[in-house]
Amino acid sequence: MMGIRKTILITGASSGLGDGMAREFAAMGRNLALCARRTERLDALKAELESKHPGIKVIVKALDVNEYDTVFRIFREVQEEFGSIDRIIVNAGVGQGKRIGTGHFSQNVQTAQTNFVAALAQCEAAVEIFRKQNSGHLVTISSMSAVRGLPKHLTTYAATKAGLASLSEGIHAELMATPIKVSTIFPGYIRTEINEGAPKLPFEVDAKTGSQLLVKAIEREPAKASVPWWPWGPMGFLMRILPLSVVVKLT
Repeated sequence: MMGIRKTILITGASSGLGDGMAREFAAMGRNLALCARRTERLDALKAELESKHPGIKVIVKALDVNEYDTVFRIFREVQEEFGSIDRIIVNAGVGQGKRIGTGHFSQNVQTAQTNFVAALAQCEAAVEIFRKQNSGHLVTISSMSAVRGLPKHLTTYAATKAGLASLSEGIHAELMATPIKVSTIFPGYIRTEINEGAPKLPFEVDAKTGSQLLVKAIEREPAKASVPWWPWGPMGFLMRILPLSVVVKLT
């Protein structure tokens, strides 16, 4: 990595992994642009982080990632306010999928739009800025569910995260010969608001542990990383080669 990524923009920063990563980066002395729909949470987080870490600057932006023109405008505003953006973390997403063919198309299409099309908008806006700067680090938060097609409520969600992973890898391929870095992160089960109502999940970790491990992985700037690496690194390999009938038993 070329120097420290001092200024970091995070979408979906008002809760869950976005909130957790913001706290970890703030403790490392990074400046933050926190984006989400719920600005009251962001305002409280900004006040808390600037109080705990007086040397940092935190700015808050109201952003619904499904308003694509707004994504471009907000990212540019952040660049103007900070002078540059060193890292953009495409984290905003939803996990509200339903079983296919059970009358919930509207919910599934909302998941697809937020997790893939809105992520595309964020990637476009980020890379446009990074190309002009000739520097930057794009991070996309995919999921271990992206590795295979999955049943039940995970079908649409897994497909969107697979699409995001492919998009991210394609951007990495496009920019390999440039100073711009691209990382795709594949979290396993991390207990946050998005899954708080679910029963205990296989190999789950709590939100703080998950956020710490995510930040540690992001700081390495790998092309790809499973988080936590154990057991999800080896598990990802197995999920790709095992019969689908075995894989579905893990979900």
